[in-house]
Parts: sequence; structure tokens; C-alpha cells
Amino acid sequence: QVQLVESGGGLVQAGGSLRLSCAASGRTFTSYAMGWFRQAPGKEREFVAAISWYGGTTSYADSVKGRFTISRDNAKSTVYLQMNSLKPEDTAVYYCAASPRRLGGSNQNGYDSWGQGTQVTVSS
Repeated sequence: QVQLVESGGGLVQAGGSLRLSCAASGRTFTSYAMGWFRQAPGKEREFVAAISWYGGTTSYADSVKGRFTISRDNAKSTVYLQMNSLKPEDTAVYYCAASPRRLGGSNQNGYDSWGQGTQVTVSS
């Protein structure tokens, strides 16, 4: 497994932007596909975005497509989630996760390492 630490969450007004970061340590970063998930109060954790080992393939939930961008810097062992045009419904705890598969996908069961989460709150 790999250790993951998220940062960059906070409070932002609707229409604003935030960039989340997730720093990985412990294993070869390029051996992991990475994903972002989120969990809003009273709801189940849901898929947000995923990126393959070297960043050539990305996927997004329909709810964030066109607004969020996932990227990774393998030299820094870090994955990012750029969030633009934020909406109140984006309010959640955001988690980054690592998958030993080349494409992590949207299924949480494909990920074996999780960060502690970072809170994102979007005010209307």
C-alpha cells in the first residue's frame, strides 16, 4: 500500500475554484492509478475522477465533467484535482485513493489505499 495525504480543501463561494493535492509516499507512485472520491453529509462516498499510471487516461463523474480536472506529477508523487465553477452540491469531504491497476476506475473496491480526506465547503 501507499500512504496518501490530501490538502487544499477549504471554504469557497459558488463559482469559485480550489485545487486539491494528494501527496503519496511509501511505494513507487507510477505503479498506481489514482482517484478522487467524495462524501457529502448523509450520503455514500462517490466517484469523482481517476487517472492512469502515467496520466494518459482520465475519467470523470458526469456531475463534474467539464468543471474538474485531475492530473498527476509523477516526479513529485502527487495527484491534483482542479475544481472550477464550484457549486454548493460539491460540498463534501474529498478523498484521494490509489489503485494497483493501470486504470483505477470508478469502483471504490479497485482502490486499496486511502487518504484521510479534506473538507470542501461551497457557499451559495
